[in-house]
Amino acid sequence: MGVGSLLVPLIAPRVLRPFTPGRGRWGTALLAAAIGAASVTSVADVLARRAARRSATGRPSPVDPGSWGVRKSPAGNVASKVAAASGVASLALGGVALTTAWASAVTPERLYGRRLVPDLGTSLPALAAAVIGWDFIYYWNHRFMHESRYMWAIHVVHHSSEHYNLSTALRQPVAEPLGTFLPYSLLCLLGVSPELLMTARGINLLWQYWIHTEAVGTMGASEAVLNTPSHHRVHHGSNARYIDRNHGSMLIVWDRVFGTFEPETEPVVYGLTKNLGSFNPAVIIGHEYAAIVRDVATAGSWRERLSYILRGPGWAVQHRDAMAAADVERSTSDAASARSAAS
Repeated sequence: MGVGSLLVPLIAPRVLRPFTPGRGRWGTALLAAAIGAASVTSVADVLARRAARRSATGRPSPVDPGSWGVRKSPAGNVASKVAAASGVASLALGGVALTTAWASAVTPERLYGRRLVPDLGTSLPALAAAVIGWDFIYYWNHRFMHESRYMWAIHVVHHSSEHYNLSTALRQPVAEPLGTFLPYSLLCLLGVSPELLMTARGINLLWQYWIHTEAVGTMGASEAVLNTPSHHRVHHGSNARYIDRNHGSMLIVWDRVFGTFEPETEPVVYGLTKNLGSFNPAVIIGHEYAAIVRDVATAGSWRERLSYILRGPGWAVQHRDAMAAADVERSTSDAASARSAAS
């Protein structure tokens, strides 16, 4: 995973550049395909709902009135299959268009050329400003990766280890080109040069590496300000009280200020709430994307599809459980109605 995280950033821009809207030769075609697929999906949704209303047993789910529900008619089945395929295609194509356009628009060189203040230079205060600025933006990006599912699909790689040591730090994401991050290049608007920005990145990465250890306990008064192994162990815990806590990189003050801090008070259970049981990199990288595709394919409305992608990973689990409970309740009701009619 560590090697992949180094190679993909070298390869991905060349692969994705032709599909960047407004810049690549296939960018317009990509957008057109996404819009076309979205239009087909919307029409198929309408036809599927109409078929469900005409069906004696098919009706929208009580959990999501826009969803397809159970359909028995051939027309409803065809419409639902079309919407499933085109819905996935439209969001996948639209996602690539969005992420490539965003990455192209916020490169350090581009924003540095539009800086609002003069270059800060390379003095120690300038470096400190760059490091602290990077750390602040990192906090929000890291938090975002835990609170929005399509971003979690990128970051879940790093949390998939059931052990916690220095090798865990190297289990890095490779799908970052599919994300929309708050750009660190915003610092370039404030006079931080692209070169100084990369220096800040390097310092940040070095700090993150050594805190992935159980060999260091607590570090006294410094834990009020710094992100330490103890604080970061909490972040990697699947314990209920530890989930989505301590997102800071070098500094823990952001978590304290914005309400996401949790001290290490109980033994940490590392890994995911549902572990993968695999060392296959393809499984580790792709399992959450595969789950998103399955969920989007079963959705019957744009609200449901977008919720599966944009809302937190926990929402998808809760929604699937609610839908399953509603299906059981519906089946039980239908069976009771049938027995009543027979009697």
